[in-house]
Amino acid sequence: MTPRERVHRCLDFSGPDRLPRNLWVLPRVEQETPDEVQAMRGEFPDDFTGPGSILGPRGYVLARGHRARGEPYKTGVYVDEWGCIWECKEDGIIGEVKRPPLAEWFALDHYRPPWEVIEGADWDAVNRAQRENLAGPQQFMLCGTGVRPFERMQFLRGSENLYVDLAYGTAEVRALRDMVHEFFMKELEGWAATDCDGISFMDDWGAQDSLLISPDMWRDLFKPLYKDYCAYIHAAGKKVFMHTDGHIAAIYEDLIEVGVDAVNSQLFCMDIEDLGRRFKGRITFWGEIDRQHVLSFGTPHDVRAAVGRARRALQDPAGGLIAQFEWGANNPVENVRACFEAWDAPLDQLP
Repeated sequence: MTPRERVHRCLDFSGPDRLPRNLWVLPRVEQETPDEVQAMRGEFPDDFTGPGSILGPRGYVLARGHRARGEPYKTGVYVDEWGCIWECKEDGIIGEVKRPPLAEWFALDHYRPPWEVIEGADWDAVNRAQRENLAGPQQFMLCGTGVRPFERMQFLRGSENLYVDLAYGTAEVRALRDMVHEFFMKELEGWAATDCDGISFMDDWGAQDSLLISPDMWRDLFKPLYKDYCAYIHAAGKKVFMHTDGHIAAIYEDLIEVGVDAVNSQLFCMDIEDLGRRFKGRITFWGEIDRQHVLSFGTPHDVRAAVGRARRALQDPAGGLIAQFEWGANNPVENVRACFEAWDAPLDQLP
């Protein structure tokens, strides 16, 4: 079974030969320990790939925006393609937006999204990468996108401002949402026309123990956006992947309803067993393992126990679980190895 077939079987609940692997490595880890990362990837090959195989690790399919200055993940200040000014305190760690361009609503009247990043995109890079992939390792080609409407609205308006706007029902919120959504639908048009196998988008919706806004407000303002994204991606014959951090149990059912095929969420913020009882067999759990405590501060035994818990709650022979986790800064390499080994081990051998 090829890696590509394995992932499709997992998503379609048609019996993969093992759990598909998917390792996320934070930029700081890539920068500080490249040899360890390369060795781990060689020992535990990933079942996923992306257009970076053609563009290289710093390459981009989307064009650079006219407003963009500096580089993310570098200490100092950089400006993204939307004109949001970020401050980063250390290399390899994403910073924070300190100067949002729409901090005052009057600026929205004359604001223009960065259409040039779509118009100048190298969409054929995805196709070139896929041709190379299918002639070689035959991994599942998953394209990460810039689609993140709630977070982009925060970057543009400022998080505190946006939450106050939502609380007061400020009319401009819907205009901002619609502008961002129009842009992301156009971006998805480009990705969907490529030869990739899946497309991912993101938005962090959870705090540690609840949704960041009320579920009713989420369903009114944001659920329709994700429904549009899923419908467009599925119409192109591709799978939908979504990442969303925090405690999002209140909207899992909604994500299934709108058509998300695989969701990457912070399982250990929630009741994993309850998630399994309610949703196993209805959506693919795209990892993950606790990166707040276990991977960072636990022992290899703790890691194996965490993987065992997730697998017992969520794994089914038919599919629906991807062996995904994030290798973060200061995670002991022995914990990373223990995680890979536990994903592959017979379940009855895990704590």
